[in-house]
Amino acid sequence: MSIDFFTRHKTFFGWRMVAFAAITGAMTGPGQTIGVSVFIDHFIDDLGISRSEVSTAYLVGTLGAALVLPLIGNRIDRIGVRRAMTMIAIAFGIALVGMAGVDGLIALVVGFFAIRLFGQGSLSLASTLAVTHWFDRKRGLALGIMATAMGILMSLVPVLLNVVIEAYSWRTAWIVAAVLVWVIVIPIAQWGLIDRPSDVGQYPDGVAPNADDESTVVVAPSATRGEAIKTSRFWIVVVSSSTVGLLSTALNFHQISMLGDAGLSATEAAAMFLPQVIGAAVSGVIFGYLADRLPGRVLIPMAMGILAVSLLLTLVLAPGTTVILYAISLGAAGGSSRTVTSTLLPRWFGVGHIGAIQGTATLVGVASTALGPVMFSIAKDVTGSYGVAAAWFALIPVAVAIVATTMKPVSLDTRHADAA
Repeated sequence: MSIDFFTRHKTFFGWRMVAFAAITGAMTGPGQTIGVSVFIDHFIDDLGISRSEVSTAYLVGTLGAALVLPLIGNRIDRIGVRRAMTMIAIAFGIALVGMAGVDGLIALVVGFFAIRLFGQGSLSLASTLAVTHWFDRKRGLALGIMATAMGILMSLVPVLLNVVIEAYSWRTAWIVAAVLVWVIVIPIAQWGLIDRPSDVGQYPDGVAPNADDESTVVVAPSATRGEAIKTSRFWIVVVSSSTVGLLSTALNFHQISMLGDAGLSATEAAAMFLPQVIGAAVSGVIFGYLADRLPGRVLIPMAMGILAVSLLLTLVLAPGTTVILYAISLGAAGGSSRTVTSTLLPRWFGVGHIGAIQGTATLVGVASTALGPVMFSIAKDVTGSYGVAAAWFALIPVAVAIVATTMKPVSLDTRHADAA
């Protein structure tokens, strides 16, 4: 489908970009922890390596991938989302095929590096940027809807992978995942996505500028990555999102064991991922709506407060209502944080270099997901309890929330008198 086709149709295509981005974002599943988790025991059994060695390989691969992400973001800015996503999808598929052939610890490290780089990192980043350029005043709502739909679709990934594993083998499952990425993502990138509204004669939010309307957006020059990282507000939002990544990944990584100590069976503990998806879906939409109306110094503490509640609930985990509330709040923390971060960065720094800026933010976020499980495991050994360890970690989001409230109002353009 060519650009000429779109220019002949006047319907605003931004919401179509949201739908496409939700699908491509969900296809990062095989490179996310939620997808990799179904393969862990098979790596241990077939490759003859220990669980700690698999965890270390995952840590090293993830950290290595995180270091490359700022370069990916900069490249997306240069060539556009369509071309970048096509190349990322091809590379991600190749990486998934490579995972089918791993035969030892070194190969596993390389494989983890590749699927974390092109899946969790690059394809997620490209999917978010596919929406960012199409909205301004409604950006929060659009990103919230995208995150909600993506989370629901991604929850199907481990189920489908496990079906293939049981029917054939874990190596076949990696190949099936690669084929699906190629078949689904590449056509969307090539014939579905449009880099910017101006490419087809449209405008962000589908509203043409009106010189007589005082509320009309007046676009300010975009900040570069170098300018953005020199500001305290950039690091506050990055630390807040990384705090969620650090602690939610830690809790999810140890969820079966932690909920087992609370009296749940392994099956019941695994089923708690469903309330998490529900929590993330609902909070994504709610915070998307709020992100278009509230400043960052309010939004960030709200997200941090939800995370702190989920951590404190680990002290009283028990089968029934308590564990469900814990799962919902943990999912809500992730859904709210992702939406807030994706909304605030382009609001504060513009969209001219948003790929490079988001790439740097993603670097820190991905690195935090690698460190979380290890830190939480050490804390549990020291305190003797998952609940006590989590309660101590609750001090981190509380501290971030307090710092966020000190941010001063900023007005990068005439859109917001209080953009902070």
